[in-house]
Amino acid sequence: MSIFKKINAEWVLRLSLGAMYLYSGIDIIRHPNAWSWVIRDLPTTLENWIVDFGIERFLHFQGIGEVALAGILILWFLPKKLVKYVGLFSALEMVAIVLLVGIDAVTFRDIGLIGSGLALFLIL
Repeated sequence: MSIFKKINAEWVLRLSLGAMYLYSGIDIIRHPNAWSWVIRDLPTTLENWIVDFGIERFLHFQGIGEVALAGILILWFLPKKLVKYVGLFSALEMVAIVLLVGIDAVTFRDIGLIGSGLALFLIL
């Protein structure tokens, strides 16, 4: 049990959120067409804006942004204040997804990510 006393809750949250963003960001960059379904589930005005911008281009930028968020969460030497606000941003992003896309088969995942991001924000 002593190993669990040495594990810092902040780092569990940072590494798990960071791994999630790294995985999804790389996958979006590598396979943008596999993620285009998300765009079709958005409200029409937002979907039209993204279509005008270019779905693949939008998803490419989304993937790059998620890899950047992963880096901020995982890199230990970055300021905690920056990590704190990435936690808040993560929680707000997941709330936006639930509100814009709606409740579906993976909403349970989004609820956990909202809690993780909010917890990271609150403990830092």
